[in-house]
Amino acid sequence: MIRKSVPNMFTIGNLFLGFLAIILVFNEYTELAAIMVIVAMLCDGLDGRVARALNAQSEFGKELDSLSDVISFGVAPAFIMYVTAFQGMNEATAWIVTAIFPICGALRLARFNVVAGTPGYFIGLPIPAAGGVLCTLALFANEINTVVLVLSTLLLSYLMISTVKYPNFKKIGIPKSAIWVTPVVVIAAVVLAIKFPGSISKMIFVPLVLYALYGLKKNVEQISRLDRVLKRRGRRRGQNDEAVNKTNM
Repeated sequence: MIRKSVPNMFTIGNLFLGFLAIILVFNEYTELAAIMVIVAMLCDGLDGRVARALNAQSEFGKELDSLSDVISFGVAPAFIMYVTAFQGMNEATAWIVTAIFPICGALRLARFNVVAGTPGYFIGLPIPAAGGVLCTLALFANEINTVVLVLSTLLLSYLMISTVKYPNFKKIGIPKSAIWVTPVVVIAAVVLAIKFPGSISKMIFVPLVLYALYGLKKNVEQISRLDRVLKRRGRRRGQNDEAVNKTNM
């Protein structure tokens, strides 16, 4: 019983950190709020690996993970962005853009739970990555125009529900003998995050953005490939029509 509960403790830690991030941002601790989301990402990455290492996967854990992700990587990052960047703009626009992000995140998770994916890939940008980008992007609110932040939020929302394939690193497991190290890793991450909140958040922003942009690159390649196919078909159709006309003459 205890063995099966261990992965869920990481998931509950993920949920707790997401809730804490919401409280922190409303108390104007923006950098700490972003760090809580980043540490929640670490917990989210560990729960599944620990479950596989202990052979303790369950439907309960899967559903709990999805519900926690909606809060930690959907609602919390959206609120962080809203509080830091959107409060000075039109209220209706700010509310709608803020709401779209967790809604798309929930749709992404629901699809993930019921639709079989491609081995080795996620379909659509995973919500932890999208939430990580959004909450760290909010730290640059004073340097980036609000319109750019709004468009970035909508783009991340779209990427979550898109059919773009993203590499899946969740299959990289943890040896059973090393499971005891995982709580130490989480505690060390929290200590470092609290000691250097701004620096760590902004450092993590870069690889997360590169991961999100990978999907955009793939999307552009798919569109270009489709365009080339359509052009080839158009040329063939034109050649066939020309041959038919010559025959009729």
